[in-house]
Amino acid sequence: MKIFNLILLYFFLIWPVQADTIYELTKIPNLEIYNIKTDNKLRYLYAKKPFTIGIDNNINCYQPSKQDLDKKYQIIEKNLNRYSKNFLKKINLKYIVLCKDLSISGINTAGIPDNKMKTLILDIKFNEKYFERVIHHEVFHIINDSFKDIFNEKTWSNFNPIKFNYAECSTCTKKLGLDTYSKPNGFITEYSQSTASEDMAEVFSHLMNGNMPKKIDPILEKKIKFIRMNILKIDKNFIL
Repeated sequence: MKIFNLILLYFFLIWPVQADTIYELTKIPNLEIYNIKTDNKLRYLYAKKPFTIGIDNNINCYQPSKQDLDKKYQIIEKNLNRYSKNFLKKINLKYIVLCKDLSISGINTAGIPDNKMKTLILDIKFNEKYFERVIHHEVFHIINDSFKDIFNEKTWSNFNPIKFNYAECSTCTKKLGLDTYSKPNGFITEYSQSTASEDMAEVFSHLMNGNMPKKIDPILEKKIKFIRMNILKIDKNFIL
């Protein structure tokens, strides 16, 4: 009986320590481990309870059901397994946080990247039609934030027509559509026209997802070459 009580006490003590450790690593409360035994060393965590974070407490997300978590994890892992341990280390990504109904300042979003904390939060309930593609879209934001000098926005903007201007921010425009244009004119989706970084992320995600338009115009061709060339600067073995 004494041995049983000691074991029970051990588990009561170890779980709070584990939760505290996760918080120190990610600065996100109410997380638990989903899977940390992965080939590319990504650590998958999930929201056991809702959490609120951010300087202004403007980021919110909620706990997913086990059924949704198990279903979407298979899809997320399949896509993120395309990134090697070496590549993930270079771009500073280690923790994937899974939750549902993710929002920032009341605006729903597919993901929130934070390369400084090596963390990517993903909304597992995001629109099924675009879900796999947006995984790579959000990973690109981690890449971009880690290599701003390589993915120069001025160079990118110069690919566009002279009279075209991006919005000041991705939420400062109504160009939010994610459907892939069958006949792109420099932009692969409506959302590509919001900001330079979102435009890059859309091109990268389409390349990763393998659903590029059949007809590629000269401007989009330049953007594709730019993404391919600069990803290989980070890792010459990366397959895109």
